[in-house]
Amino acid sequence: MITARDERLAQRFGAAEIAADTLKPTVAGRVVRMIGLKIEAAGCTGAVGGRCVIKLAPYKEIVAEIVGFSDGRLVLMPESSVDGLAIGAAVVPIEEDHAVSVGMEMRGRVLDGAGRFIDGAGDISSLKRTALKGEALNPLERRAISEPLDVGVRAINALTTLGKGQRLGLFAGSGVGKSTLLGMLTRNTQADIIVVALVGERGREVRDFVDETLGPEGLKRAIIVATPADQSPLMRVNGAWRATAIAEYFRDQGMNVLLLMDSLTRFAQAQREIGLAAGEPPVSRGYTPSVFSLLPRLVERAGSNQHGSITAIYTVLVEGDDLDDPIADASRAILDGHIVLSRKLADEGVFPAIDVSASISRAMVSLVDDSHYAGLQVIKEQIATYHANRDLITIGAYQRGSDPRIDAAIAAYPQIMELLRQPIDSSVSMAESLSAMLSLTHPASQPTDAHA
Repeated sequence: MITARDERLAQRFGAAEIAADTLKPTVAGRVVRMIGLKIEAAGCTGAVGGRCVIKLAPYKEIVAEIVGFSDGRLVLMPESSVDGLAIGAAVVPIEEDHAVSVGMEMRGRVLDGAGRFIDGAGDISSLKRTALKGEALNPLERRAISEPLDVGVRAINALTTLGKGQRLGLFAGSGVGKSTLLGMLTRNTQADIIVVALVGERGREVRDFVDETLGPEGLKRAIIVATPADQSPLMRVNGAWRATAIAEYFRDQGMNVLLLMDSLTRFAQAQREIGLAAGEPPVSRGYTPSVFSLLPRLVERAGSNQHGSITAIYTVLVEGDDLDDPIADASRAILDGHIVLSRKLADEGVFPAIDVSASISRAMVSLVDDSHYAGLQVIKEQIATYHANRDLITIGAYQRGSDPRIDAAIAAYPQIMELLRQPIDSSVSMAESLSAMLSLTHPASQPTDAHA
């Protein structure tokens, strides 16, 4: 029996150019070895990225993905628990098109990394299909980032303005409010549809994000792909790919999509588990080469094309608040900007705790007018001046009038902190955000028509 894949190969290359042993029926193999999460199967063939069914018992089976091969054996990574797996278990390669089901009917729904709905509201029929791992945009077909995106958060609108089609990193340690900020962005951003990928989160946090952080109003126009920490690393990786593929589908329909992924670090950690199990050597803090090759492949699929846009925000966990962590460092190099959340500001009760001095939107210079950009520079200078002299100010060693720049920074700092603060359940428009910033830097200025 010739498989559909072999027939496609024959049509594309011509049967005479295909080796005789290529056009052969799919053969079941056997599990011959398992170490950790790595399963080795002999007696069957398949391509990297393909999938196999492993028989655990007469009425139980699991799916595993081919992640490599060695000495004539397939190296497999299971998508779920391998309890009950025994040596000699049957392994059957399966033919599939690696497609993702997607449609507008999925708004308000929660699914897992395999595309199964997990919110108890039943399945959806007649969905469209799109590739799980599509191709990155041709760089010459990307539209320039030229239109500001109103995210409803004053500090971001005014100080790190985002544009439609931009890819931004949200860098933060644990417990400084990144998930809460993501919820605000989901509820307030002016986007046609929102896709949220919760990769490697605790199961409790998934429920809290859906019910409380996002809320009923935010959920109405959102699609959530949740792969908690207790799922296999393969499922966590596929959850990120699936969310990106869903966002790509809506972008190609001419929509402006907001893609939120929490977190890019746990995507990298899951791929590290897969790479180590497959035999890759660790190169930086245990991360394998495949991690650093997959990060740009995932991120580069976001952006704008001739039809629509994907504005992507990826959270990046910084271990011990170390911004030079390998994943944080690699992410900064491939993203269009980053927002750093400060633990010190969070401890002082400032939310969102955005460190303006350490944050930057690389596209901002082409999104705002001269007065807006000049105001940002004034605020950054005042913050830098205040922090450089904070110890002297705190202990009372600085005398007012000694330096006009320090005097101006001391006077402006409380107002800058108020500019950053915003209640979780509120939304501040782009025009209001600009007006609030200009009132600090140019008291007589008013927002221009371009931002009104």
